[in-house]
Amino acid sequence: MWAAAALLLLLLLLLLLPPLARLCRRGAARLEPAGRAVLITGCDSGFGHLLALRLHRLGFTVFAGCLCPGGDGARRLQREAGGAGRLRVLRLDVTRAQDVRAAKELVLSHLPERGFWGLVNNAGISTFGETGWLPMETYEKFADVNLLGSIRTTLAFLPLLRKYKGRIVFMSSIIAYFTLGNGIYSMTKAAIEKFCDALRLEMKKFGVQVCIIQPGNYAPSTKIQPPLSAEEIWSELSEEEKAVYNKEYVQERANFFNSILSEGSTNGNEVVDAMVDALTSPAPKARYMVAKLKEKVLVFVCALFPTAVMDSVLSYALSK
Repeated sequence: MWAAAALLLLLLLLLLLPPLARLCRRGAARLEPAGRAVLITGCDSGFGHLLALRLHRLGFTVFAGCLCPGGDGARRLQREAGGAGRLRVLRLDVTRAQDVRAAKELVLSHLPERGFWGLVNNAGISTFGETGWLPMETYEKFADVNLLGSIRTTLAFLPLLRKYKGRIVFMSSIIAYFTLGNGIYSMTKAAIEKFCDALRLEMKKFGVQVCIIQPGNYAPSTKIQPPLSAEEIWSELSEEEKAVYNKEYVQERANFFNSILSEGSTNGNEVVDAMVDALTSPAPKARYMVAKLKEKVLVFVCALFPTAVMDSVLSYALSK
């Protein structure tokens, strides 16, 4: 009874707090973008690509970090931004310290009059598979891109952010709270949440605000996780794993996860709206959860109910 009442209260707060927060912030003046610089990682496609164009249209000076600066995504960015000169595409592999140093030098040499306002740690990768299916090299790669890459860029730009009292935005996910076959991705997002929690408190004394974006399932709009066939997964399994799992089981897991991916939202601008608010609002939120109601309910149930209960719920979902 008490658990049900607490859940109902949480759901009411979930529905009522966003509009109340908007009313409180409506009277304050929003940021003037002109003359302020923002660096975004992972702009080849997805949220980073959309955000770079949105911030450019708003008047920001945008440094768009791309893994492949000569690729289709980077060329499309430059073409769609036109010749205003306020959007610069640069090579930025967040796993390479030399790329991060070069990005900082470029930003410093082209700072607009109001300085460096924002860092958006958006770059990330995703895959799925049970724990033993993935080799250690994959775990290391994911940690380096999704976690250490964000830390690497943050540490490099902290002096500038403190100087100009700017904003840092991190891309997390509701998957930080639970996992359905993609524990490797959940692991990195849960870790970045804790890094942000520490950083947010530490930066308050400098006037630097730290925000976390928590999207639900937007796989079709970002292409971060392409569908995987059972054959692809099976071919990568070690002989020890093949002795434990059969092809039929792998096929079931692939079908399950690919069906979840196909149900995701195609409107990436919903997430970009939250990223823009985090950068421009006079009172940005610490966390922006951009997800369907059923996804939000699952997150809050995970936080409220005992682990044994949630294990049973998620195990049932996986079994279907």
